[in-house]
Amino acid sequence: MKLVIIDYGAGNTQSVKFAFQRLGMAPVLSSDKDEILSADKIIFLGVGHAKAAMEVLKEKKLDVLIPQLKQPVLGICLGMQLLCKHSEEGDTECLNVFDADVKLFEPKLKVPHIGWNDTMGLHSKNGSVWNFNKDYFYFVHSYYVPVNDFTSAICNYVTDFSAAIQKNNFYAVQFHPEKSGAAGEQLLKQFLSI
Repeated sequence: MKLVIIDYGAGNTQSVKFAFQRLGMAPVLSSDKDEILSADKIIFLGVGHAKAAMEVLKEKKLDVLIPQLKQPVLGICLGMQLLCKHSEEGDTECLNVFDADVKLFEPKLKVPHIGWNDTMGLHSKNGSVWNFNKDYFYFVHSYYVPVNDFTSAICNYVTDFSAAIQKNNFYAVQFHPEKSGAAGEQLLKQFLSI
C-alpha cells in the first residue's frame, strides 16, 4: 500500500510519519501531483494559520487537486479545517470539500483548547468508519467545526464541536492521532483498513 503525506510546509509531518512507521508503513512526503495521485491513501495534516496554509496550497496548485482526490484522505487538525468551506481564521476561503464553516471558540474560553478530551461517536448521514467509544484524544486548537451533517464524532469544550467528520472518501479529525497513544494508533489502523 502506498501512503502519501501531503507536504506543503504546514507542520507536524515527521511525528505523523513516525506514527505510521510504527504501524509498519513507509509513508512518502510529497507535494508532487503525480505522486499524490498514485497513492492508495493520503494524509492531509497541518498546524498553523489557515490563511497562510491556503496560500501555500494555492501556490502549489494543491487547492485544485485535493478536492478532486478519489482515494481515502485523512485530514488532521488544520487539515480538517482546510477541508471545510470557510474559516474565521484570517477570513479564509478553504477547499469546500465539507459544506461547513470553521469558527473561533468564544472569547470567554481559554484558547487554544489543549489537552486530552473524550469523544463520542455519532453516525453521520454517510455512516461512520470510526469506532469511537468515548476514547480520549489529544487536542490543540483555537478554531473548531460546529456539529453538522458530516459529524461522526463530537467533543465538548463548553460547546459541542466536531471531533471527526466524513464525506465520501474524505475523513478528518480535529485531534492529533499521532499524539494520542493507543486510541490514536487504533484510529490510524482503522483508516489504513478502509
